[in-house]
Amino acid sequence: MARFVRWTAFGAAAALLVAGCGGGSSSGDKNGSAGGRTSASASPSTGAPGTTTAALPASLTAQKLSWGRCKATADAPAPGNDWRCATLRAPLDWSKPQGEMIGLALIRAKADGGERIGSLLFNFGGPGGSGVSTMPQYAATVSKLRERYDLVSWDPRGVAVSEGVRCRSDKAIQAAEDIDATPDTPAEEQAYFQDAAAFGKGCRKAAGKLLSHVSTTDTARDMDLMRQVLGDAKMHYFGISYGTELGGVYAHLFPKNVGRLILDAVVDPTADSVGQAENQTRGFQRALDDYLKSTGQDPRQGTRKIANLVKRLDAHPLPTSSGRKLTQSLALTGIVLPLYSKSGWPTLTSALDAAQRGDGSELLQLADGYNERDASGHYGTTTHSQRVISCLDDRQRPTAAQTKRLLPTFERISPVFGDFLGWDTAGWCHDWPVAGQYDHPEVSAPGAAPILVVGNTGDPATPYEGARKMADGLGGGVGVELTWKGEGHGAYGNGSDCVDSTVNAYLLDGTVPKDGKVCAS
Repeated sequence: MARFVRWTAFGAAAALLVAGCGGGSSSGDKNGSAGGRTSASASPSTGAPGTTTAALPASLTAQKLSWGRCKATADAPAPGNDWRCATLRAPLDWSKPQGEMIGLALIRAKADGGERIGSLLFNFGGPGGSGVSTMPQYAATVSKLRERYDLVSWDPRGVAVSEGVRCRSDKAIQAAEDIDATPDTPAEEQAYFQDAAAFGKGCRKAAGKLLSHVSTTDTARDMDLMRQVLGDAKMHYFGISYGTELGGVYAHLFPKNVGRLILDAVVDPTADSVGQAENQTRGFQRALDDYLKSTGQDPRQGTRKIANLVKRLDAHPLPTSSGRKLTQSLALTGIVLPLYSKSGWPTLTSALDAAQRGDGSELLQLADGYNERDASGHYGTTTHSQRVISCLDDRQRPTAAQTKRLLPTFERISPVFGDFLGWDTAGWCHDWPVAGQYDHPEVSAPGAAPILVVGNTGDPATPYEGARKMADGLGGGVGVELTWKGEGHGAYGNGSDCVDSTVNAYLLDGTVPKDGKVCAS
């Protein structure tokens, strides 16, 4: 079982490289138009910090970070000499700030240009993505921002170096690939839910007490501790994908501490877990339609052809050159990965053509890239961390009966992805060892400085409509929406000069665009 991760298009491109696949690149000079509310000035980095919570003990806020050379991680080699790593002490339980501590891994490259503004904290999505591994790889994309900011990221609690959780062995992960994620019979349904329950038990055993303390709210509180320890009066933040939800929660908890916040590839904060699944189903189908149009195919006919392929795989997996079988679930994962970025579309064409000829090797390679499986059969743990975080966040736990009533809606939205993502609403947190915290995150941030919310009309994983809902949810005078008429997951650094210059002006100069500005593709 693998819920589609809300991560950066950069992360998807990296996964394509891991899968051994190449592709073209999107291009184009982008033009912008503006409309809506008048512009304002973003909060500068000076001024006394405000907070909605009691002051933290000096044992936390006055801690001195010991910055040293970064080591290689499970996901990436050691970065260059510009990068330094440290460990931040944070409370396991934020209701007991002087109780048991955990370590959070940080990475930083200092500003290399003119007048320094402060730290710019990055979260690249998931949840479950490693900022320590991703930040050095993303640095070229944000090199302009480094002129005035220290680039900082971290592994959130429960992720990678920061008490990362591994819920099952590589052997068990591969065995679970044979579980039918769209069960058609009572026996398949039983196996599906037994596997889900077993995964949760594995997470409980691996994480112990941490399992109840990895929520988005916990991590938002970690962020404000980082701000204080790094010496910043205000929080300057760049959140991508799930990182936008985290940024919204931070703004709600600490509105007076908001400096300049970018939320790019925006999660809909009004949707519960079923609504998020519907949004992703709609977004991936929309991206698939755009891909099919780019190849000269009629989207309805092309969708039907792919849906028929996926249906055949349910009963008859395809052989591959590795000796493993391409199952229906692996095929869907392989189709999803290249939709994260327009540069992956040629790879998708090749993989689908091969599958139609009876060879599942290319789609399996793509699925392996997405699932972080290397040539030795070792799997990464992004989806493990994603699950422990999201199941602590999400209160909703649809039953099998409720899900079956939802399936026709999911299948109408997408004949390709609907069945899989519909069943996922019941299986993802089935029999989870700890209760969820909310139906959807609270992001209202009265009194906060303007927050720039960036939506992409062709985004598959976080559909465009979520950007307006986030801007509205943050509140009047706070949420400012910027739209890019593009393709792929996220907007900044993906080929639009208009988006990049608008974001740069906001972060570097404090220039807030008019709400509703549109950057044409």
